[in-house]
Amino acid sequence: MSTRILRRSPLLAVLLAAVSVPACVQYQDFDSVGHLRQQFSERVGAERSTGIEVPYEVTPELRATLEQRIRQAPSQRSKINEVLRFVFEDLDLSYSLTPTRNAVQTWQTQKGNCLSFVNLFVGVARELGLNPFYVEVTDHQKWNHREGMVVSQGHIVAGMYLEGELKTYDFLPYRTKAYKDFKPIDDLTAAAHYYNNLGGEALMAGDLQAALGHLEVATAIAPKFEKGINNMGVALARSGQSDKALEWYQKGLAIDPENPMILTNLTRLYQQTGRAKEAEELLARLEASNESNPFFFVYQGEIALSRGEHEKAINYMVRAMRQDTEIPEVHMGFVKVYVALGELDKAKHHLERALKLDATNQDALAYAKLIGQ
Repeated sequence: MSTRILRRSPLLAVLLAAVSVPACVQYQDFDSVGHLRQQFSERVGAERSTGIEVPYEVTPELRATLEQRIRQAPSQRSKINEVLRFVFEDLDLSYSLTPTRNAVQTWQTQKGNCLSFVNLFVGVARELGLNPFYVEVTDHQKWNHREGMVVSQGHIVAGMYLEGELKTYDFLPYRTKAYKDFKPIDDLTAAAHYYNNLGGEALMAGDLQAALGHLEVATAIAPKFEKGINNMGVALARSGQSDKALEWYQKGLAIDPENPMILTNLTRLYQQTGRAKEAEELLARLEASNESNPFFFVYQGEIALSRGEHEKAINYMVRAMRQDTEIPEVHMGFVKVYVALGELDKAKHHLERALKLDATNQDALAYAKLIGQ
């Protein structure tokens, strides 16, 4: 069985006003891949742009598979159902936190995280003549913690307008989908998210060279992308380039002066470079803000713990948990405090929770050996 495979625009509408089109000219489907490559070229130059991936690009091999497996469908809704059937039934796609994969890699391995799923969904759906796009969920963000600094990633879902209503399609297991705020983003920003994810994963793996390479791409194609700017600052700080890290943090704060992730990391940088007064001012500013991320409170708790202020440390960890209960580092904050207090049963409870959330967490594995979990 085969179906006609079309490539359509990621744009929500095409406006044809005051344009005279000769009758002999046939309609040409919008080449979203070619358009994005042109945008890459404009941002970074033609030569460098050739090495940048289009995350949703479909290969001839995948296109041939779609022609064989996708059934003809009369409506947008039924076509979307065909996409979902292909992904979750034909491929039996399974969740894998890392690495973030492009559409073809996700198809080949049958594994992926949320952004991997969206890359595949967008690529396949556009092949069917649909107009899906990337959507950032602004009320659910992802953070990771590495050596006192916060690595930031957004949560991306696929979106389409059906009968005037935004419908979203997600692949995020083990979490209730209670999203409230959505922001459709263009393909260029989506590509920046893709490279930011790769950079964040490299940072967490300790591969600074790879992290810097991916984050250079993310920030070059989307110069005002705050998450990429934050992570570039983290990568530079971790590689010993404090002055350059400071420049990137300041660049990010010029775009968003109250960005809690950048402010948290800048505070850490000030403390590491002996600028105690500036660090204390930022700590007070962050603590007064309702926008602080959970890692700020974990960080404050660890500072209190280092000073022997155990009750204060617990209070900070409680505030961190109020921000997000699903982050292993929050539970590890409790583990450290309870171990210091000798309350091993409570420490083991939070350690078990941390390992359930992330079985590879190095802090958790170290404490599991320490307290015999």
